[in-house]
Amino acid sequence: MSHHIVEFKDVFFRYPDGTEALREIHFRIVHGESVGVVGANGAGKSTLLQHMNGYLMPTSGTVTIGDVVLTKKTRREIRKKVGVVFQNPDDQLFMPTVFDDVAFGPLNLGLDEASVRERVHQALSVVRSLDLRDKPPHHLSAGQKSAVAIASVMAMEPDILAMDEPAANLDPRSRRSLITLLKTFKHSKIIASHDLDLILDVCGRCIVMRDGRVVADGPSAEILSDRSLLEENDLELPLSLQRQVMA
Repeated sequence: MSHHIVEFKDVFFRYPDGTEALREIHFRIVHGESVGVVGANGAGKSTLLQHMNGYLMPTSGTVTIGDVVLTKKTRREIRKKVGVVFQNPDDQLFMPTVFDDVAFGPLNLGLDEASVRERVHQALSVVRSLDLRDKPPHHLSAGQKSAVAIASVMAMEPDILAMDEPAANLDPRSRRSLITLLKTFKHSKIIASHDLDLILDVCGRCIVMRDGRVVADGPSAEILSDRSLLEENDLELPLSLQRQVMA
């Protein structure tokens, strides 16, 4: 299924202040792959994700989603294919109620009222937040906001899901629900996170970034059990593997 492919070819990105955030990024993600992106703060993870639906545009190189090359003219088309959950839910929640926020995307796809309501109900149910539907987003806790932001993207039924620190504000039960949800999403998904146990649990492949470059790319079980590689990149073994070592 070519429309689920994500490909970066020799991508560089420089912020207006001159900071070079991405350097020579090259990888290809195919349909059904679950890919974790890990690295220390400032490694370029969030910048990378923001290129996947045109929130940021490469300084040079190409980003291709399916068979569509990302340009200013194709951003709208690509945003229908790629759903991005930002690290800060306040960047996504701006409507008067939770229902309105989750309905915003489907309405913009041109769906009828009954279909929109069905999608909102389903998305909020999946993240255990249906009881929040009539609440103003700015009255929610950080964890509730994260859940609603995820629902707002899932309601779009994207071909590709990209998530930036999706579990950062979640309590243990909500985190487990998120992991279960992500395992049921059968299309391509890319997850940037410091939660290496989540990556190990959900993603079959892992990309390690440092200083805007990809320094390792391979099976998560191999990458995330390589203590030397992780320490070189200011990371630690996932807690589950640390316990195995201690045992």
